[in-house]
Amino acid sequence: MHFHGYLWVGDKADFDKESVRRPPSPVEPTTTSPPDVVDRYRRAVAEWRVTDVPPLETAYWLVKPARLIRGTWEHPKPAAEWLGERLAEYAPRFASVQDRDTTRLAEKVSGSAGTLGRGGDVSLGYYLARPLFLSLAVVTCSPNRAAPGRECPAG
Repeated sequence: MHFHGYLWVGDKADFDKESVRRPPSPVEPTTTSPPDVVDRYRRAVAEWRVTDVPPLETAYWLVKPARLIRGTWEHPKPAAEWLGERLAEYAPRFASVQDRDTTRLAEKVSGSAGTLGRGGDVSLGYYLARPLFLSLAVVTCSPNRAAPGRECPAG
């Protein structure tokens, strides 16, 4: 088992677009489907695998290109430390003063190490100055509990 880290900062409006965060439906639209349904399906097929916008389900990071991986670790503690470093880096920009609390952030990092140690994934999100949003994730790979059949993007 190992872990991959992902980081995304972008416009909250992009984060809110489900068509780029959700995999395409396994059922293709028909010739009688409304044009907007066909358009959403085509956009999802074209964009969802390659976009760096975080997927709706954390385990879906594993089907994204390996170039989006920001770090790889063999053990949960250094993966959680990476989260802590990113939180410390971005905390001054958090929109909520409460989210900047260092004790609270340290508890999140500690809890993340435990979650990763049990084979779970960690996904965190914070509002920054409008309109920006920060998404951090560490995904367990080989295997992932939520998607045990999914291959690791980095071999």
